[in-house]
Amino acid sequence: MVFNIASLLTEAARKWPERPAVISPHRPDVLGRGQVTYRELDESSSRLGAWLRDQGLPRGARLAVLTRPGVNFVTVIFGLFKAGLAPVLVDPGLGRARLLNCLAEGRPSGLVGVPLAHLASLTAPGLLKHLGLRVTVGRRFGWGGASLADILKAPERPGELPFPTRAEDLAAVLFTSGSTGPAKGVIYTHAMFAAQVEAIREGLDIRPGGRDLATFPLFGLFAPALGLTSIIPDFDPTRPAQADPRAVIEPILRHQVTSLFASPTLLTKATAHAHERGLTLPSLERVISAGAPVPPRAVDSFQSLLSGEAVLQTPYGATEGVPLSRIDAGEILSRTRALTEEGQGLCVGRPLPGVSLAVIRITDEPLAKFSPDLLLPEGEIGEIIARGPMVSPGYFERPGDTARSVIPDPDGQKFWRRMGDVGWLDPEGRLWFCGRKAHRVVTGSGVLFSIPCEAVFNNHPLVRRSALVGVGPPGDQKPVIIVELVSRLKGPAWPGLTAELAALARANPRTLAIETFLPHPAFPVDPRHNAKINREALSAWAGDALRQP
Repeated sequence: MVFNIASLLTEAARKWPERPAVISPHRPDVLGRGQVTYRELDESSSRLGAWLRDQGLPRGARLAVLTRPGVNFVTVIFGLFKAGLAPVLVDPGLGRARLLNCLAEGRPSGLVGVPLAHLASLTAPGLLKHLGLRVTVGRRFGWGGASLADILKAPERPGELPFPTRAEDLAAVLFTSGSTGPAKGVIYTHAMFAAQVEAIREGLDIRPGGRDLATFPLFGLFAPALGLTSIIPDFDPTRPAQADPRAVIEPILRHQVTSLFASPTLLTKATAHAHERGLTLPSLERVISAGAPVPPRAVDSFQSLLSGEAVLQTPYGATEGVPLSRIDAGEILSRTRALTEEGQGLCVGRPLPGVSLAVIRITDEPLAKFSPDLLLPEGEIGEIIARGPMVSPGYFERPGDTARSVIPDPDGQKFWRRMGDVGWLDPEGRLWFCGRKAHRVVTGSGVLFSIPCEAVFNNHPLVRRSALVGVGPPGDQKPVIIVELVSRLKGPAWPGLTAELAALARANPRTLAIETFLPHPAFPVDPRHNAKINREALSAWAGDALRQP
């Protein structure tokens, strides 16, 4: 089937030519525009697409994109889509070395980026051999290539755009955050993007005409395809934990934002800021929080800022497939919160239309084909697998990782994706998330899972959050709970708190094996959402701490 995801932008420009598509007052584009309409965005991305087609790159060729959120970013991505080319997107928060490694793995044919990105690429000789084309988003220096500003000023030329790609053609390579291992390039097709847009529109009930605050650039890309106006906030999206909460609250109030995506960390910061100042957010109709487990208490606190008709959702998914399920704040607070806080796991709701979720026995080995014998009964914790049109078929240039994460159906036509998470299904068909498979602690007497165990200790008023880690070899690991406190304890207070945490452990059958507790000043977290706890680093830290006399 011939289909190009950029056709959704062209269609939106026909319907709403003068509707603002992107508003970015703090970061104008290369033409000096802090706001563009759908017509302007469609025209600019078509100019770039036509220029890229003239460069003779084959359909599906990959170009690295390293530019800041704003009009430029959206223009570049849709320009590549229209040209039948695939952007390679890496989170700059990974750090320079890991970012360059990811780009080298993606083997892009060119680079579209800010001057700093081009300068960094010149220091990576292994990457240079692939970069035959350069487009600078900003001022060019000594590396040659073209200027995005010059391209966008060129006269518009007639041509067949968007390029008639096939639905199964490569549309993008999106690298994971690398929170539980090396960052991997996830294969996205045009059909996958289209399925995601449909799932967001229908499954999460996002309708055209609203205004969306794009706190996460990749999620913000969906706004033009959904008929929304994307508001770009003034903060560094690679460091949401360091963001000034005013950069979230003020544009919501100023632009009467109707939809918001925010990581749990950003949601918590915005909530505290609003409560301190007695603010409410009546314009918001829909709030989506994801990227890491969203504690029910965070849901409860932010929900109090919204009008009675507003909906707060915490969908489940990952770079490899999103969104897959949804649950609303009303159900969390009235039906699942108490179960979460007693250690049952975090309910992430029912699968969206067209999505299948299942739980299989846990194994770290590849699975050659799917069989019903793999399935676990309701209520039993196992490995979560998913199937649906928005689920990726594999990783780019990583056949081993693809084989370990994809389970083909016997007919060879469909597949299940192993999500790398553990959880269980209840009789209502709801999925309960219990943590990452890699974070399970395998002791001599059984297996402990992170989210259920940590919930028991997170109930303590002095605990900001906790992390379960294992010290020692799998099969004989010592379970340790590491605690990040609400405020620093002084003097002999820690032994008393340890005794209280030990009492909580003895009172819950899920945590009976936990007898060791360690305080930590600030948990290491993932670079993308600043919310996923880096338990691998904490496990090494705990091992060192326990070896000290």
